[in-house]
Amino acid sequence: MADYILNSSTKLPQAIHPFYPLEANIVGYLANQWSAPILLGIFAGGWLVILGITLALVRTHNPNLPSRDKATILWFVLTGTIHLFFEGYFAFNHANMPGKQDLFGQLWKEYSFSDSRYLTSESFVLCMETVTAVCWGPLSFAVALLITYEHPLRHPLQALVSLGQIYGDVLYYATSMFDHYVKGLTYCRPEAYYFWGYYFFMNFIWIVIPGILLYSSISLSAKAFKVLDQQTRTAQGNGHLKKSD
Repeated sequence: MADYILNSSTKLPQAIHPFYPLEANIVGYLANQWSAPILLGIFAGGWLVILGITLALVRTHNPNLPSRDKATILWFVLTGTIHLFFEGYFAFNHANMPGKQDLFGQLWKEYSFSDSRYLTSESFVLCMETVTAVCWGPLSFAVALLITYEHPLRHPLQALVSLGQIYGDVLYYATSMFDHYVKGLTYCRPEAYYFWGYYFFMNFIWIVIPGILLYSSISLSAKAFKVLDQQTRTAQGNGHLKKSD
């Protein structure tokens, strides 16, 4: 029976599905046609193509850009693509997600083994993913362009996007943990790799890297204001000296 549920492409009644909690109301569920390795392999391959094209464009437009900035550009292009297109796909198709059989639909169903809220149009994940797609997606691409052309607005926007990503991720963890420990609701299947691989690791990335970038932007902004303040004090001091003369 379990093999039938996981591998069949036949439309199943809403009560029969492999997600947790087992009583979750997932209407119109269709099991994925492709295996997890194939889905993840295609997804990873797409990442490599996008990052390769991005790196080639950056080297063309600003070949002298430091390696650290190039790596940051790759991060923002990657995260912008995921936010705008992948998470945007979820926001647009959330009501029909259980029956989707295109690439993104099957990827979302694969991820949902670690969080079934994505198949029930749960209010928090829907609102969070919509805000992420609409705001942080386009702004991530904007930050990548600002870094490429060494624009002074780079760090304010980098800090804004990074803080938004951290805030959304913390709320994502907090709401599911609250439901688990307070309400007794578990959205993840019992297999450890779904929790540690999908739920924890794939989301924790959006705390670690944005945290590093946020710290970098705040530190550099503080140093810039310190230099500006010193220059202002020096200029004011010179002005007083001239008046005294």
